[in-house]
Amino acid sequence: MADRYQQFTKTPIGKFLVPRLGLPNPPVLRRHRPGQPALDGPALLGAAPGGRLEKTVKTQLTAAGMDVLTEPAGGDQRYGALVFDATGITDPAQLREMYLFFHPVIRRTGYCGRVIVLGTPPELADGRERIAQRALEGFVRSVGKELKRGATAQLVYVAAGAEEAAESTLRFIASAKSAFVDAQVIRVGATGTPTVPAIENWEKPLDGKVALVTGASRGIGAAIAEVLARDGAHVIGLDIPAQGGDLSAVANKVGGSALQMDITAKDAPDKLAAYLKERHGGVDVVVHNAGITRDKTLGNLTEGAWDAVITVNLAAQLAVNDKLLSEKVLRENGRIIGVSSIAGIAGNVGQTNYGTSKAGVIGMVADGAPKLAEYGATINAVAPGFIETQMTAAVPLFIREAGRRLSSLGQGGLPVDVAETIAWYANPASAAVNGNVVRVCGQALLGA
Repeated sequence: MADRYQQFTKTPIGKFLVPRLGLPNPPVLRRHRPGQPALDGPALLGAAPGGRLEKTVKTQLTAAGMDVLTEPAGGDQRYGALVFDATGITDPAQLREMYLFFHPVIRRTGYCGRVIVLGTPPELADGRERIAQRALEGFVRSVGKELKRGATAQLVYVAAGAEEAAESTLRFIASAKSAFVDAQVIRVGATGTPTVPAIENWEKPLDGKVALVTGASRGIGAAIAEVLARDGAHVIGLDIPAQGGDLSAVANKVGGSALQMDITAKDAPDKLAAYLKERHGGVDVVVHNAGITRDKTLGNLTEGAWDAVITVNLAAQLAVNDKLLSEKVLRENGRIIGVSSIAGIAGNVGQTNYGTSKAGVIGMVADGAPKLAEYGATINAVAPGFIETQMTAAVPLFIREAGRRLSSLGQGGLPVDVAETIAWYANPASAAVNGNVVRVCGQALLGA
């Protein structure tokens, strides 16, 4: 559904009234288009003394086609990204290094620019270093709320030894693919640093891979199928038989396969594992997108509505994971990706069942990350906020408007924003990205 208020702000009368009345003025976000420049302006790179990432980051950003400066440009130059290596900060007194870097240039962050801070996972540090590194999160989340004109801020904790493994993450958060991801904390190598394969073609990183997307017949699921296919994967779209027509249309559009199945059936994991082995020899990426809502306040919620949501949104995913792992259907360097929700983080009125199930997905990631690391794979999740879908279009007007405006970016996201984040997880070069839950919410002002 179109955001009519945002459209109004771009009309001549809207441009006249909005600033004079102090109304929200949501920017048009810069989203990925093939062939566009990696950044709209140069990246300025700085580092605290003793930082271990500066040299590697410069090489990686340059390889991604970005113009990287290590000294501020003269004049009124706007920056596409401000990147700071804070791994050298081992004492809270040194946090001043961030102020010294950002203060003179933060106002020169360009339209839909990027602020990126790199640190060491606090849980892998001790004493004052641990305290100082944890402090980076407050800095980044606050900066995210200060930035204007579609700019975003991110914090990436990179474990020692995982420096080379951070490239896929840097490419994602610096690019227009991360348009609706804001003020997030990402960990690279916190559960170990596996061998990261070299990517010959960053435009087609999933070439030759097989990806399963559940709930793929429409909305976010269809967008996920399209983006993974764009990146080179053969996509198997799965949905219930009642959605068969829409599912086939999506599969035909992306050149993939359609699989009609009720994922909650007792024999579904066995049938799915057999299908993947017989037809494709296994699977590389599993995206658990299928989900339902049965919204009622707890006192009015029926037992059946509770059970249905927990079964579809959580229990069925666990059963499928167990089967694919026990029979080694998930291939080496495979990916399991869950779809949680901001409701699983902040809760929501009338969604005790849904919020419980989506918080359970976060638990699934936390429990599964060390196990998948031993298996040679990863598990992560996205947690969407307000995304423009058929479901949110049915939300009452004033609640819908609040959902759109109560974020740092002042608008709802699009299904493609969720899909791009999932594609980053799915990238073979994201092998050291494990155990993360990244919100795709424009830094919604609700929840953590």
